[in-house]
Amino acid sequence: MIRTFVFITLLALAACNYPSAEYRGSPVTRVSVQGSTFDVRVNGKRAEAIRINPEYAPRFGPIRERAAIAMAAVSGCKVASVTGDQAQAFGRLDCGKGAALPRVRPMALDCVPVRGTGIREIAQVRIDLDCDPA
Repeated sequence: MIRTFVFITLLALAACNYPSAEYRGSPVTRVSVQGSTFDVRVNGKRAEAIRINPEYAPRFGPIRERAAIAMAAVSGCKVASVTGDQAQAFGRLDCGKGAALPRVRPMALDCVPVRGTGIREIAQVRIDLDCDPA
């Protein structure tokens, strides 16, 4: 009985980052925005952002804005609306007439941590980085 419970629990935890039905098979892009990390998938004029990092008591307001930024970065389109919750957000994309705008490649950066900026948090440490184009 306990083995069955452990198996079901592990199976449920493994499915936490699994896309919804309409996004299965879509390529995934991992994006970090203001401390939140998302796996973003785009399907036509809709996008899905699944937050994969732990955060203490997140509210959907700030998460919604970050998810919209991540969806816009991956799709190259404006985000018209975002619905969902703190873990999984769905966006409606406004790509204008025609196809989506071309994706902007992220700039390569060379970063070093700034000494003395480490802030301990629950299960993580935040630091400031000093970055220059590589």
